[in-house]
Amino acid sequence: MSDTLREALFVRTKLTFTAVAAAAASALVLTACGTSSDPGASSGKDGTADASKPLVVAASPVPHADILDFVRKNLAAKAGLKLEVKEFTDYVLPNTATESGEVDANYFQHKPYLDDFNKKKGTHIVPVVNVHLEPLGLYSKKTDDLKGLTSGKTVAVPNDTTNEGRALRLLADNGLITLKDGVGSDGNLSDVADAKGLKFKELEAATLPRALNDVDAAVINGNYAVEAKLKPATDALAVESAGDNPYANFLAVKKGNEKDPRVLKLAELLNSPEVRKYIDDTYEGSVIPASGPVK
Repeated sequence: MSDTLREALFVRTKLTFTAVAAAAASALVLTACGTSSDPGASSGKDGTADASKPLVVAASPVPHADILDFVRKNLAAKAGLKLEVKEFTDYVLPNTATESGEVDANYFQHKPYLDDFNKKKGTHIVPVVNVHLEPLGLYSKKTDDLKGLTSGKTVAVPNDTTNEGRALRLLADNGLITLKDGVGSDGNLSDVADAKGLKFKELEAATLPRALNDVDAAVINGNYAVEAKLKPATDALAVESAGDNPYANFLAVKKGNEKDPRVLKLAELLNSPEVRKYIDDTYEGSVIPASGPVK
C-alpha cells in the first residue's frame, strides 16, 4: 500500500470516528436536557419540577420586581424557595419568555390583558394568584382640574387593546367622553360615541409618563406612574375605582406548571401579611393589595 493511500484511509477513518462521536454526544445532550416533547425536560423523570432549582420570574420593574425582591430578601429563604427576578420593561416578552421556558413564571399583568394576549399570540399562560391592583389614573402637567380638559385638548391613552379600553372607560366614567352602549374592556377609539372635542394620541403604555410634556393629559398604568414618581392617590385628576375591579395583577405560569411546588410557595408568600404590609407601607395607596384566586 502506498503512503498516499494509507494516509487517505487514515483520514477517512478519523472523520468517520469524529462523526460517530459527535452524534453520540448530541444524543447524550438531548437525553440530559430533554426536548419539548419530553415530560422530564426541565425536571425529574416523573415530570415534576426540580424544587432545588431557582424559580425564575419575569416582572415589570415597579412595583412587581420590587415586591418580588422583598420576598426574595425577607421571606424566600425561610420558606425554602430560591427566587430569581428578571426585569422586563414591555408587556410582550414576559409572556413569550414564560411560554418558551426561558423563565418559569411572570408577574406583570391583569386578566383581560392575558386573555387577549393568549388569543392573539396562541400562548398558554394561566394565572395562579392575585397580588395587587394598580389604579389607572389620568394625569396632566397643564391642568389641575378635569374642567381644564376642554374641546381641542389632546389626551394620550395606552395603545394595547385591554388597557386602551380601560382608559376610555375611566374617561367616560368622569364625563370626558361618551362610549357606545355595551362597550367593555376591549373598547377602542372607534367605540367613542362622543369625544366632546377631545383629541386622542395612542402610545405604548411605558412611554406615557414621558409624553406628559407633549399632551394635555395622559391615562397612565399604575406601575408606570409609580416608576415616574407619580402618585395616583394625590397626583391624578381621576383614578380608577378599586371596587370589583377585574384588573388585579397576578402571578402567572405556562399551563401545566400551576402545581410546581416552587410556584405554590411563591404564591403563598405573595399573599402573606408581610407582603400586604410592604405594599401598603411602600406605595401608600398607589398600589393596593389584592390577594386571592383570579376570577
